[in-house]
This record gives sequence, structure tokens and C-alpha cells, in this order.
Amino acid sequence: MAFARLNGVVIHHEVRGDPSKPAVVFSNSLGCDFRIWNKVAAELADDYRLVLYDKRGHGLSEAPPQPYSMDDHIDDLVALLDHVGVDRAAVIGLSVGGMIAQGLAIRYPERVTALVLCDTAHKIGDDALWNMRIETVNTKGISALTDSIMQRWFMPEYRTPDNPDFVGYTAMLTRTTTDGYAGTSAALRDTDYTELTRKLKVPTLCLGGDHDGSTPPSLMRELASLIEGSEYTVIENAGHLPCIDQPARTASVISDFLGRTL
Repeated sequence: MAFARLNGVVIHHEVRGDPSKPAVVFSNSLGCDFRIWNKVAAELADDYRLVLYDKRGHGLSEAPPQPYSMDDHIDDLVALLDHVGVDRAAVIGLSVGGMIAQGLAIRYPERVTALVLCDTAHKIGDDALWNMRIETVNTKGISALTDSIMQRWFMPEYRTPDNPDFVGYTAMLTRTTTDGYAGTSAALRDTDYTELTRKLKVPTLCLGGDHDGSTPPSLMRELASLIEGSEYTVIENAGHLPCIDQPARTASVISDFLGRTL
């Protein structure tokens, strides 16, 4: 494990692979830590230098008081890349991680070699949705939202107490700090990249699970339509986290794209 104080916040991170190879950074979703990427990262480790991290308020990273902005998350990632000596990287972002990736490419295009935008969008949800989640988490705790979130994340056959992986990922969600979840929800509420994402010129792959209940395929297609020359792939039999329920297929699609791009 490695930790660094960046922008006043301790960020948990890990760097894997040969430093002479192209860099790839993974940015995870709301209510998760970087372990969601482990199976995909294992498939890419021989060919790339990998940077994985827990964004503020998640995993083993510090949780400053809410709310957060998307720029806070972007600034943390920039500081982390500086800390580990990565000038340019392909960024793989899932859900809010995909918005962090877009924001990084918008603000620092010279630092992004490619984008892989997984189960995300240029704008996710509306004020009413996020305000409801923030209020619920702050007053009742994340457990009050767990069932509805899991229905969006995973398909019915995965969501069973007999599936130890489902039990584990449920624990990952429920152990997210209140400040981390509500603070990042505020960042999502306040971010609309629709017009700025249209200006992106970086090679981009958009991919998403065909049963994603949070950012469905129709929203992913809309995102892809905004980015000139982008590619779009649907991962079959996957929900909001295809890196978990279809890691081999997800890794294969990403590996093919990076191999043609970097």
C-alpha cells in the first residue's frame, strides 16, 4: 500500500508494472475503491505501467468534509500523477471516474493519451436525484440506499447472498464514508460536461454494460456521439460494473483499443 498527502488529502494508491511502458490510470466509481479494477488490471499489467487509486472519501483515502467538486477530484488525480512521475497517461474511468477522466482531458489535454469511458456520461442524473441521495445518506446512512444501488449495479442472478462476490461488493459500498459518498454525489450533481466534452479530440472508447441501470446504453451512445471519432462497445450480460461481472471481456475490449491507440 502507498499513501501520499495531495491537496491536503491523503490518497491511497498503487503503481504496477514497468515504468518504461505507456501509463494507464484507473479511476473508480461512486461507492467503490480501486479493487474493482484488479481483474482488468491483471490483464493489462504486462504491457502498461498501471496507476490505481482511491479517490477522496473512498477506500483507504482520507475523507475530508463534504461537499466535493469535480475539480477537487481532478486536482487530486493531477497531483497523484505528478507524485508518481507520470506526465501523460491513458485514463480509464468508470461512472464518476469517467467524468473525472473527461474533466482531466478537458483541463489538461496534453496529459491524456487516450480515454476509456466506462458506464458513464457527460451528465449523470439531475439535481433532484443527487439531492435525495445526499439527504438520505446524511440522515439515514448508505444502508438506506444499498438495495436500490445494487439493483442498478448488478443483474438479478448476481444479487444473491449465496454469491460471496456480491456480499463483498455490498460491503465495499456500505463501508464508504458518509462524507465520501455525499461529497462525491454533490460533485456529480454540479457537473455537466455536455458542451466541453464535444471539444475533446483525444482517442476515446466508450463502453458499458447492456443491463446498466445507472448509465444505460442509450446514455452511453449519447456520450459517444459527442466525441468525434470515438468508438462504442456494449458489454453483454453486464450491469454498471462490467469490470466486476465481465472482467475478461472488458479487459479484452480495452486491451484491443489501447493496443491500437498508444
